[in-house]
Amino acid sequence: MNGSPISRDPEIMGGAPVFAGTRVPVQTLLDHIEAGDSIDAFLEGFPSVSRAQIVAFLEAAKDRLVEALT
Repeated sequence: MNGSPISRDPEIMGGAPVFAGTRVPVQTLLDHIEAGDSIDAFLEGFPSVSRAQIVAFLEAAKDRLVEALT
């Protein structure tokens, strides 16, 4: 995957972080995961987001969390 899986633009969704090239807020994925939905179920509902974007986002979030805790 080239570039960041996430983008922010004040003209798109009020500047909320979204999956790059979409209007799907990252918060939507987190809400689905919190509710117990699978990534596959999320992808079915939001086909403009790729599995690669989700994996890249989760890996970056994990790295930041580990970094913050060490």
